Amino acid sequence: MRRTNVLLVAALVMFFSATVTYAEDFVRIGLNYPATGPYAVQGADQLRSTNLAVEEINLSGGILGKKIILVIRDTKSQPDLAAQNAMEMIEKEAVKMIFGGASSGVADSVGNVCQEKQIIFMATLASANTITRENAHRHTFRVCYNAWMGAKVLSSYLNKEYAGKKYFYIVSDYTWGWSSEESIRKFTKTEDKTLHKRILTRFGGKKAEFEKAVWLAKMIKPDVLVLVLFGKEMSTAIKIANGMGLKNKTQIVVPVLELGFAEESGPEVMENVIGTSDWNWQVPYKYNYKRGKEFVEKFTKRYERYPCWGAATAYTNVYEYSQAVERAGSFESAGVIKALENHKFTLLKDEQMWRSFDHQCVQSVYVVKCKPAIEVLKDRLKLDYFEVLDRFSGKDIVQNRLEWIKVRAENSKSVFLEPLPGETR
Repeated sequence: MRRTNVLLVAALVMFFSATVTYAEDFVRIGLNYPATGPYAVQGADQLRSTNLAVEEINLSGGILGKKIILVIRDTKSQPDLAAQNAMEMIEKEAVKMIFGGASSGVADSVGNVCQEKQIIFMATLASANTITRENAHRHTFRVCYNAWMGAKVLSSYLNKEYAGKKYFYIVSDYTWGWSSEESIRKFTKTEDKTLHKRILTRFGGKKAEFEKAVWLAKMIKPDVLVLVLFGKEMSTAIKIANGMGLKNKTQIVVPVLELGFAEESGPEVMENVIGTSDWNWQVPYKYNYKRGKEFVEKFTKRYERYPCWGAATAYTNVYEYSQAVERAGSFESAGVIKALENHKFTLLKDEQMWRSFDHQCVQSVYVVKCKPAIEVLKDRLKLDYFEVLDRFSGKDIVQNRLEWIKVRAENSKSVFLEPLPGETR
């Protein structure tokens, strides 16, 4: 009996030791993304490219020798749900980092949770200026360009072609919409709303709401129609504008020109639409970025489609987090944050940098125009939508430190992000 008890205890010790070892061989990261809702198309590519990145990193040995386990939640692009997901992933799944999303409202809410819990959050598709300005946190990093950067680039084109012309704005009534409209008006000198009118549309609004907005634009007869919308809402509005014949006399402009909603809209509808992008799948080929081309080709072979913007940003977040952990030698957030701040890297395009004082990723941004439908349809996947017209260096278009401090002070915010343990201000 005594021998049996000894053997049983030994077996239990070996079992629990193996279990602990097994658990310690893995690290969990959380993808909090729109699997459903108006931005589901952009979300789908985030998941696809994340799976590629996790697979590649795990095959190369993982992060500090630990294989990645991906924890997934659907935000439905709803800020409250996204925040609840983040809390669950941190408290129940013990994730070390959260990323993903396609909404600035989601990014703000998740950023608040992650700051409270001292967990790194890497915003994936979220362009409102507030994320790395008024609402910036020490634990939040934003990989994509912001509305200020996009507006500076877009205005460079519009000011050459449409200076002194009449604009009309259709704006999504939430953080990103307001931020983008404000920035475009500033740099195109169209701030007079009595001359350059606008109408707001509800996030998740019905088709009839967009029909009303586009009909009003048609009555006003602007030279430039700026659709400050994204995802399915952009696709809906631009189809309506095309059906009403606005493209015959009006230049349609969008702040972010992205493959997912171009595909939803179709090549005939998207012809000659102007916008900006910090990445699309043609960029690596135009500028000969080797790693970017490899990513496009691997993604296309796996999924029989080209990667969209969300695919590139999610892929970049996973790799940048893994490399920062390796440099820090630890998964502890404070060390990883310091390893990211002011770090320069080259992955799918030219050099980028995580700026230390606001955690905005500084990078090149492009003016993009949609090709004629006949050219899009020649492509075997019928997804060759974009012509890159111009490239702007990130350092020339990003909001500088003094401008950032001014806005922070005006909003009664500290001119420094939160200190890490052991730091003093």
